[in-house]
Amino acid sequence: MSTEELRLLQNTPLFGNMNETSIHMVVGNQMPRSYPKKALLFQEGDYANRFYIMLDGWVKLYRCTPEGQEAVISTYTRGEIFAECAMFMGASFPVSAETICASRLLTIEATTMRRAINDNPDLAFSIMASASRHLKTLVDQLEQMKLDTGPERVAKFLLELSYSTDEDQGVNLPYEKSLIAAKLGMKPESFSRALAKLREVGVQINGDQVSISDVVALASFAKKDYLGPIVTPCSDTGIQKYI
Repeated sequence: MSTEELRLLQNTPLFGNMNETSIHMVVGNQMPRSYPKKALLFQEGDYANRFYIMLDGWVKLYRCTPEGQEAVISTYTRGEIFAECAMFMGASFPVSAETICASRLLTIEATTMRRAINDNPDLAFSIMASASRHLKTLVDQLEQMKLDTGPERVAKFLLELSYSTDEDQGVNLPYEKSLIAAKLGMKPESFSRALAKLREVGVQINGDQVSISDVVALASFAKKDYLGPIVTPCSDTGIQKYI
């Protein structure tokens, strides 16, 4: 594991209070692995005996209907963890996971994590906190599906992207527009119409580049308060959050 990757782990909520020696005890002999685009990490129904830490790239969690339709549940990127809840349930994965682009991940086995928790019980609280964050995210998504219009959902998505950069005025879409639409519970044509609607508040699209001329106006349209950047434990990885 590189020094940069170790530093990234130290800035995640899970390992934020641990020194290098303690992190190595949790990680064990596991080494980060690089995956190509569209690599299947696990399928719905597989035994959940591990979880993942994102070191680079993007991963989507999804479910498929018997008719083959895909429902995107969530996406994860650098500094985030996923699948930890299913692992501790000792059951099967409720979703499938696939890389959206070339990605690098660290896999933590359940047996290794349980031993680490026995040595450091505070890790259990970190896992519970992570599970709580995932639950809040899902509740927020459900609220958006129920209460927000399509353009409002897209506006909130663009705001979240702008929070992960040092520039409020422009962002790059992280993956295909069709996947963004699926994540937001929209059809591609509805997503395109929503982007067109956001021109009224200063949003311009050129390919994968999005220009935001007035982030405050966009936040107002999305019914979110903009109070400026708030540094989080992962701020040195380029991740910032706004209220």
